[in-house]
Amino acid sequence: MKPFSPACERNQQSILDVLLDYLGDAKTVFEVGAGTGQHAVFFAASMPWLEWIASDLAERHAGISAWIREAGLANLGGPVELDAGADQEWPVNGVDAVFTANTLHIMPWRIGAKMIARSADALRHGGLLFIYGPFNRAGSHVGRGNALFDAQLRAAGGGQGLRDIEIVEEQARVADLSALAVHEMPANNFVLVFRRV
Repeated sequence: MKPFSPACERNQQSILDVLLDYLGDAKTVFEVGAGTGQHAVFFAASMPWLEWIASDLAERHAGISAWIREAGLANLGGPVELDAGADQEWPVNGVDAVFTANTLHIMPWRIGAKMIARSADALRHGGLLFIYGPFNRAGSHVGRGNALFDAQLRAAGGGQGLRDIEIVEEQARVADLSALAVHEMPANNFVLVFRRV
């Protein structure tokens, strides 16, 4: 049985609306943390001119593969095994964009910072990094729901928790990524967009 995320179903169109503003000339997008595989299928089907490559931890590959097989899209690749916290070279280089959704708050910040740096390394000059998810602004929660979610994540341990947009932007600068835009999304989420300089 394919895994299914109601949140993916709800947010995919609004995320696509943002991606379409940037990826009209893109050839390759590498997704970090493809999760169920729903986003990969939806975005690849909606942008047939580019190759979408899904990646995630090995234990998630069966579910992602089920979505990919059923979709049968020629422009959808993967799943590629990727552990964002491992000291390994990423399997792609010179891609037009890296996309990740709902990952930074479920990993320790040291791994999140490494993911941002490795994303920059994987991008061509001028390539784009898209990070979707819930974030804090100026150290404050955006909405009561985000505050409750953050408290749950931190109580669970493991270094999880919502990140401040400003801290993510500072880490991106260290990795030679310039902040292009912060798009406000439904349900107090955001898409952060960065360009490799």
